[in-house]
Amino acid sequence: MRGGPGDAERRQRWGRLFEELDRNKDGRVDVHELRQGLARLGGGDPDRGAQQGISTEHDTDPDGGLDLEEFILYLQEREQRLLLLFHSLDQNQDGHIDVSEIQQSFRALGISISLEQAEKILHSMDRDGTMTIDWQEWRDHFLLHSLENVEDVLYFWKHSTVLDIGECLTVPDEFSEQEKLTGMWWKQLVAGAVAGAVSRTGTAPLDRLKVFMQVHASKTNQLNILGGLRSMIQEGGMRSLWRGNGINVLKIAPESAIKFMAYEQIKRAIRGQQETLHVQERFVAGSLAGATAQTIIYPMEVLKTRLTLRRTGQYKGLLDCAWRILEREGPRAFYRGYLPNVLGIIPYAGIDLAVYETLKNQWLQQYSRDSADPGILVLLACGTISSTCGQIASYPLALVRTRMQAQEFPRGF
Repeated sequence: MRGGPGDAERRQRWGRLFEELDRNKDGRVDVHELRQGLARLGGGDPDRGAQQGISTEHDTDPDGGLDLEEFILYLQEREQRLLLLFHSLDQNQDGHIDVSEIQQSFRALGISISLEQAEKILHSMDRDGTMTIDWQEWRDHFLLHSLENVEDVLYFWKHSTVLDIGECLTVPDEFSEQEKLTGMWWKQLVAGAVAGAVSRTGTAPLDRLKVFMQVHASKTNQLNILGGLRSMIQEGGMRSLWRGNGINVLKIAPESAIKFMAYEQIKRAIRGQQETLHVQERFVAGSLAGATAQTIIYPMEVLKTRLTLRRTGQYKGLLDCAWRILEREGPRAFYRGYLPNVLGIIPYAGIDLAVYETLKNQWLQQYSRDSADPGILVLLACGTISSTCGQIASYPLALVRTRMQAQEFPRGF
């Protein structure tokens, strides 16, 4: 095999790896031993593709593991695939992958990363301190991972090094084909939904106070934070602070799923014959996906506003509220405030992304030149400031939307 050592030396190396993975010394390597061995070698858990490949594809006798010959056959095929990937990334064919080639590979995917970020990826694989990745380093790092193409490699780098490229704040997270096939994408969506439910429940009193003040505050009553909280507690007690939280949590999962599916379809339509999308195109796809999700779940937004503002005993529950709106105001009531809501997506997302990237890059240039990772506290601060700026810019539209959602007009008005 071109680029590798002789067959005898290679079989010896594979044999040593087999002995190291075969912890119970039964002459077979199963998925459990592979997972433990890869963790010991510093490679983390193998993905499902590698587990499935070892447990089924190369196991000629279905006993749940590979013997030495089957294991060697598996590694031989893996090295052939890895060599092709190595040559694809080694664009000048000098036998080494450097930081510029890493940057070019990401740029081909439509993602722009800095020199420091490329160096961070390189450091994770460079064992001899040459600031390049040679074939042996590449082979040893990825041997037990089932990467099939260059895009899989870039996604692996992005996820394994926690590479922060900014656009993840406004563009739905992307998943590799392997993650889609193995079901990893829906697990991440479920985890996000659970995290969102916990965070929204914790901040529900503040969210209800915001809606309460948006609708009821005026020049005459001068309603403030303490006054708003006092009014809500006097009217319905402490539990009233969580009114509308149920529907607010309920809409997280469908909104996330719709946004993900819409993003994939829109991205495919924009791409056309192109292999990849640029960051600007991803931003457009993300904004359109967000608008699509909002269009479909918008009736739940209206219900959330009405339930948040309801008086004690006004509605028996979610279904009763929906039925009364439909009966008294007609189906159009479920889309009141839709236009300012959709118009608010673009300035919020654009300003959020621009401010976040600017603040993060300024910090890296002034205070963290030796590292591409500014730290979780700095990223949290950048995210908070950028999100605040985006909300300030789009807040007038949000105010109009909430006022329109809260208004009750009889049919035919």
